[in-house]
Amino acid sequence: MLLNVIERGPEEAGHDNAARPPIVLLHGLFGRARNLGFFQRRLAVTRRTLAVDLRNHGDSPHGLMDYNTMASDLLETLGHHNALPATLVGHSMGGKVAMTLALTRPGMVHSLLVADIPPARTGHGQFGLGEQMLRVHFPPFLNRAGADSLLQHYIANADVRALMLQNIQLGENPHWSIGLREIVESMPNVESWPYIPEGYTYPGPTLFLAGGNSPYIRPEHYAIMRRLFPCYRLELIERAGHWLHVENPQRFAQLLENFTEKY
Repeated sequence: MLLNVIERGPEEAGHDNAARPPIVLLHGLFGRARNLGFFQRRLAVTRRTLAVDLRNHGDSPHGLMDYNTMASDLLETLGHHNALPATLVGHSMGGKVAMTLALTRPGMVHSLLVADIPPARTGHGQFGLGEQMLRVHFPPFLNRAGADSLLQHYIANADVRALMLQNIQLGENPHWSIGLREIVESMPNVESWPYIPEGYTYPGPTLFLAGGNSPYIRPEHYAIMRRLFPCYRLELIERAGHWLHVENPQRFAQLLENFTEKY
């Protein structure tokens, strides 16, 4: 499946970094490529960048999901854009897609940054949110203010509500623009971690970023992180939870730019 891609790069031709691997940005569950625009624009000053809508998200096609399938989508899409090998940067679900591709096709991944997700089932999924969203009854017409008011009956948290608002086609005959039913049907796969055969590792540079207030990456995950990603480092971002790139964007950008400049 070819995925929707937003590509940005240096404006001047023949930039010094033109020969370096492109940087690929992968969003989390219910997100989309443009959510990472702040970081993409910063990186694109000197590097070729591609922000990707994963299947069922943004403007990409819909279909049932598991991590091997999503990694195959990503590989096909990056091959189509002549963007391999690449540096992969993924948050949450996007981080699991990035890790899966790195482990199964390590030669296609130059370096890897994973934001607040371990290579394991975490038990902090969003199955309930997806089911709630399927129950939303849309009126004949909806603007953004009306959509926000409508979702308040289902989602109390303003940040989560803002995330879901971007997935509604507003105006006449409003509807979910994402593959919401496919996401809900695939949620057991999304919340889990794929089977990785014994001996599969990714030997390249790997940076895990964890929110200081997030429950996702825990000490009991360190052994599997070391076994699968023997060259990994872990950095904590203080004053941030799971949405570390939203809650502390400057620190996230600093660590991201340091990593991509080095590798």
